[in-house]
Amino acid sequence: MRILQIKNLKRKDVPIYYRRLYSGTVVLELISPPPTEVPLDFQIEQKPTGVVEIGITLLKKIDYPLVPLQKELKKFIADLDSTGQLPT
Repeated sequence: MRILQIKNLKRKDVPIYYRRLYSGTVVLELISPPPTEVPLDFQIEQKPTGVVEIGITLLKKIDYPLVPLQKELKKFIADLDSTGQLPT
């Protein structure tokens, strides 16, 4: 499994300053070669202790184990956030 990109990424307007909500479509390369597109929502929340927590909701059922997929998605989203590639 490989995450190629997250396209159509949009930030949702939320009045809480320490929580950022996003929606988009993740492009995955699973076991078979043609890429699979799955819509998703995710949030990035800054805890009072300084820890950043990422929550992910897949909006389409996928035939792949969710735990490794969510782990890789969280890493991918954290990299996008740390490099400033997420919409503000």
